[in-house]
Amino acid sequence: QVREWKKEGSKRYMCTGRPGWLTVSLRVGKYKKIHKNIMINLMDVLDVDSERQVVRVEPLVTMGQLTAYLNPMGWTIPVVPELDDLTVGGLIMGTGIESSSHIHGLFQHTCVAYELVLADGSLVRCSPTENSDLFYAVPWSCGTLGFLVAAEIKMIPAKKYVRLHYQPVRGLQKICEKFAEESKKKENSFVEGLLYSLEEAVIMTGVLTDEAEQSKVNRIGNYYKPWFFKHVEQYLKEDRTGTEYIPSRHYYHRHTRSIFWELQDIIPFGNNPVFRYLFGWMVPPKISLLKLTQGEAIRKLYEQHHVVQDMLVPMKSLEKSIQTFHDDLHVYPLWLCPFILPNNPGMVHPKGDEAELYVDIGAYGEPKRKQFEARASMRQMEKFVRSMHGFQMLYADCYMTREEFWDMFDGSLYHKLREEMNCKDAFPEVYDKICKAARH
Repeated sequence: QVREWKKEGSKRYMCTGRPGWLTVSLRVGKYKKIHKNIMINLMDVLDVDSERQVVRVEPLVTMGQLTAYLNPMGWTIPVVPELDDLTVGGLIMGTGIESSSHIHGLFQHTCVAYELVLADGSLVRCSPTENSDLFYAVPWSCGTLGFLVAAEIKMIPAKKYVRLHYQPVRGLQKICEKFAEESKKKENSFVEGLLYSLEEAVIMTGVLTDEAEQSKVNRIGNYYKPWFFKHVEQYLKEDRTGTEYIPSRHYYHRHTRSIFWELQDIIPFGNNPVFRYLFGWMVPPKISLLKLTQGEAIRKLYEQHHVVQDMLVPMKSLEKSIQTFHDDLHVYPLWLCPFILPNNPGMVHPKGDEAELYVDIGAYGEPKRKQFEARASMRQMEKFVRSMHGFQMLYADCYMTREEFWDMFDGSLYHKLREEMNCKDAFPEVYDKICKAARH
């Protein structure tokens, strides 16, 4: 298809032909209508190499599909981003994170090679040792350097359960100290925080294990169970710590049934025990279905009165960041997920020369701040994140100017490669693809 596009005279930019409503991002990509759509229907797990401990997959393989495939063979991947429908391609070209990221980094840091079709129609493999510039430039590039057709991802042995410890913490300073302390411990397989107000949180630490006390096993993924964030909140309300054994796959997809806490805005009575028991098997609705059936008026309303943002900031500025989220947005719960950011080349790396501990603050829901105005409030947040040397996930609405965008991200390697590989006539720049300012 790419060679065909060249033969026709390379008249328009190319993009993948996957319709916008199918993606998990809430943004609707207008560019799909005007760019040349290249159909990439590659959705298979290609090879499981137990000796190298690497799984080779095509870009449309989803997290749900991959864990279902690997777990019975005794394997899993180090970072399993939460929602079942997230694809390998999206997690590499965008980014992905999970509560094991304080050890393994972002999803891209668990990949050992990519295969891409470039603008000239050639197929290239890149890894830290071959075509390494391309290997480091691909993550976060949103398909603007080439089309991903396969990826090799590290595997780790799977265990049956996650022993999960819940600890309520009160007081913002205490919450931040405890969260940073647990995130530095390598013996924790998983670390996650849910902030229910500025001063109240539950911090969860998990360890992978094959043994479980049967009386403490909680199959949280069963359709009739309370939504996970509501289950966690009970520990806060009752002010008690607790430990449970959760089947690993249930743990990996613990926020899937309620789309974190988004479903409470879509189905307000969704957590009612009667509803869960009778209709719980029907949720969550696919995000793609919600997007496909959503009218323009509702989309605009949603955009103005709803926030879905992940901001990645250094752990040392966590307290200041939470306070800023509180002042500018006032959305709760807030999701806290730690990750180690290695000093690799590419668009995203720490300020210094060392790997640094960062935290993803996820705000999903309706801002309760009185003067919330989507554009102005988000621009203020973006400015704050830039000042902290943090990053904004690119799946969400981004209101930065081009200069501000390239101030947040390091574009040196990206622009160099776009020049060298003649991408400028083949693919739009990442900013033009994702930023609101560029699309209106």
